[in-house]
Amino acid sequence: MTNSTTAASVISRLSPAKINLFLHITGKRADGYHDLQTVFRLLDWGDYLHFSIADKAIPIDSTADINSLGSQLITLTGADTITSSIEDNLIFKAARALLSAAITSNNLPEKLPQVSVTLDKHLPMGAGLGGGSSNAATTLLVLNEIWQLNFNCDALIRIGTTIGADVPIFIFGQDAIAMGIGEELTAIDLPEQQYLVLTPNAHVNTTELFAHPKLQRDIPAISIETIKKQSNDYVQYLDTPYHNVFMPVVTSLAPAVDEALRYLQGLEKQALGRARMTGSGSAVFLPLDTSIATNKALLARWIADAPCAGYVVNNLSS
Repeated sequence: MTNSTTAASVISRLSPAKINLFLHITGKRADGYHDLQTVFRLLDWGDYLHFSIADKAIPIDSTADINSLGSQLITLTGADTITSSIEDNLIFKAARALLSAAITSNNLPEKLPQVSVTLDKHLPMGAGLGGGSSNAATTLLVLNEIWQLNFNCDALIRIGTTIGADVPIFIFGQDAIAMGIGEELTAIDLPEQQYLVLTPNAHVNTTELFAHPKLQRDIPAISIETIKKQSNDYVQYLDTPYHNVFMPVVTSLAPAVDEALRYLQGLEKQALGRARMTGSGSAVFLPLDTSIATNKALLARWIADAPCAGYVVNNLSS
């Protein structure tokens, strides 16, 4: 993760958004999950998490109930409206998963400092931008550092996979080709890019989407080397065979997403890019050519005329 600052006993981190440049389903697994292929792009826009560390460490009973242990060590503010119970938040789930892994590996210190987490929320929920997963990943990374558990990146990715399929990319911390359920990651170098992102006020249930009869679930798998070589086909534009399998289903179910996408499609000739949806929606985005990226007046007008909230953002530099 980048954009981090430390002052006294407070650690502040950007919890970035992600977009999917394309998203394919290549088949269904025996465990009920689906195998995916996508290219994740991290953005310099997201939530912020602030971790305030208590001065004194407290004794830890590794035989205690993991929920009680998590509640003893972690407090969370700024997330009251996200889940019905604060302890159902992915930040809490990440803390408990990290503690559980430390106990299982016999790696839990006898004393740990309590940590108060404050969430400064900017990303809309249910938008396909990975906000909750990014919060969980940021929590794993920072608590691993604060508590000196010394889990490496691969171990944290394994822990993250138990929390959610999008958590690993935020632990990986760079643009990547993803396969499996999203945990098989291969770094990819992509050009600097600016995007116009729209966030319509719509949400389609993911379970409903995966069960939809018109959802394509059998896209032929593409090799990693081919995905790397063909980046021109999905970075700025979106040429066959690359697409987002969820986009036609979501736009048919959510008029607000269809409206936002059509608006961006009307800007494609000027932006020299192809509009598309990220994840399973509802956010849509348009890659901007460098000739447009510096035209602040034009971009401000595009945002003002948009049918919903809009943002001009950049990729997250490594």
